[in-house]
Formats: sequence, C-alpha cells, structure tokens
Amino acid sequence: MERIKLIKGDITKVKVDAIVNAANKSLLGGGGVDGAIHQAAGPKLLEECRKLGGCETGEAKITNGYNLPAKYVIHTVGPIWRGGKNNEAKFLKNCYLNSLRLAEKYNIKTIAFPAISTGAYGYPKIKAAKVAIETVSDYLKKSKIKRVVFVLFTNTDYQIYQKLLDK
Repeated sequence: MERIKLIKGDITKVKVDAIVNAANKSLLGGGGVDGAIHQAAGPKLLEECRKLGGCETGEAKITNGYNLPAKYVIHTVGPIWRGGKNNEAKFLKNCYLNSLRLAEKYNIKTIAFPAISTGAYGYPKIKAAKVAIETVSDYLKKSKIKRVVFVLFTNTDYQIYQKLLDK
C-alpha cells in the first residue's frame, strides 16, 4: 500500500481520521479551504476554535471534526509568501511536521492535507509542493501513520504533486 496518495477533490468529503485545515491565525474561519471546512463541519467547530486562542505560523492545533467525515481537524497556519527570504520554507515545513506530530499524539493513522499557503497566501505552487512531499516522505520513514493523502482542489495542483511524486 502506498503511504502517500493524491486525490483531486474536496478535502471536506475525504474519509480519513483527520484533515488539515490551512487556517489563519485567528482559527475562526476564512476563505478557501478554511471557509469550506468551517462550513462543512458546522457551528460547533467555530465554537471549539474560539477556545484555542489562535495559532502562530507553522504551529498546529487540533479540534473535533463535527459534521465532517474526519474525526479530527488539525489547524495549521501557513506562511504568507514574501519572496522566499523570510523563512517561508521553514514555516511551511513546520506546518507539516507539527500537524504530523499532533496526529501521532492522537493516534491518528490517516491524515489528509491541502496545498497549504498556495491560495491567498501566495506561496509558489511548485515550491510549496516540494516542501510538502519532502517533509511528509521523510516523516513517514519513522512514523506509525499509515497514510497521508494530499487532497488537491485544482488540476494544476494535482499535476504538480503527481510529477514530483513520480520522480
């Protein structure tokens, strides 16, 4: 069984133990993936997020999944792209690492990630995909997590990840 899988589609419909939300620092919902997850999960997600006190860039926090097929939502705040000279790659790597560490702490075996920071935060898609795949691949070498699914919303994102995984 391949431990890394790609799906083109909607992360709110994927049946895994946890999905990762590309959140903003408030954790109170927003646009893109964040807004879709909050809408699909229902109002109790927002209620729980209010109690978390936000989240810093590169960090991760966990909530229940409520009306989602996933039991948990791991919220992580990706970096805003500012030209690549402000530790963006380090912060993005930390998004994946801290999400995976939290997953292991909660005995999560299957986890789905979106393409973090590539929407409104403007991170170049190929650079972001390289960070995501390298970080997850390295982490899985020493992890009990059974499967990581990258759920990509656009054909372009899917093709980028597919090319990088085929190397």
